[in-house]
Amino acid sequence: MSAPPFPPAASGTPSPDPSADRAAALPLTGLMLTWNETANIGRTLAGLRWLSEILVIDSGSTDGTLEVLAAHPNVRILHRPFDSFAAQCNFGLDRISSAWVLSLDADYGVPPELARALPALLERAERDNLAGYSLPFRYCIDGRPLRGSLLPPRTCLYRTSRGRYRDEGHGHRVVIDGEVAPLGLPLLHDDRKPLERWLASQQKYLRIEAATLLATPSQRLSWADRLRKHTPLSPLAALSFCLLLRGGLLDGRAGLIYALQRTYAELLLVLMLHEERKRQLGLTAKES
Repeated sequence: MSAPPFPPAASGTPSPDPSADRAAALPLTGLMLTWNETANIGRTLAGLRWLSEILVIDSGSTDGTLEVLAAHPNVRILHRPFDSFAAQCNFGLDRISSAWVLSLDADYGVPPELARALPALLERAERDNLAGYSLPFRYCIDGRPLRGSLLPPRTCLYRTSRGRYRDEGHGHRVVIDGEVAPLGLPLLHDDRKPLERWLASQQKYLRIEAATLLATPSQRLSWADRLRKHTPLSPLAALSFCLLLRGGLLDGRAGLIYALQRTYAELLLVLMLHEERKRQLGLTAKES
């Protein structure tokens, strides 16, 4: 039996939730990018039945993702070959007519508490002239939310006319024209793709990250990125931060797995920075 769009806040017999109707009537469209996301997309969309429209920009999925998307009546699919994350998102923004956008990755989850709060959040934005909201994350390992992670907050809820994406390192971020207010209600990040896919993605993204760090003047980098660029200590810092400062030790095996993921990624970045520096020195020597 399928669950109601908003699970009841307390146990007992489910009753109709008026906030579900209010959310469906909001001037809000979901925006999502996909490419071979069968490990995540069905679970993500099942938690978004309350959203009247979700625009998905697919870049050539071949694993059954399109069939899963087509089974959800609130999903509109557009196809575009991938060139960059920012270009994909801006393509989607240009085709959204609602006043507000909820930008999500295919492995994000919207907890019922956040969904219920959306009508009040949009009312507050009108009252206080806000252009958007940034949301924190709770990272999940195999569906289990952790106490903390290294993920920074992201601006995911914003006025359509005020947002524009730009590429930044291996990823992208939205630039908002106006005030963005922070929220305490988190999104869930719950990626369950196979390890092989994660490893391949890390190699691709971290090569871009290494080139970006070396090309960016140090004074424009955050303290964390300066540590990554100039010392080999970031793997140890990531391990300590995840296990101790973010409470990973209290999360047991899931917390340890996450800490090892981040340590591996930082170690790989250290090696790629070393390799990129050698490559650049080699090019300089040949030119001279």
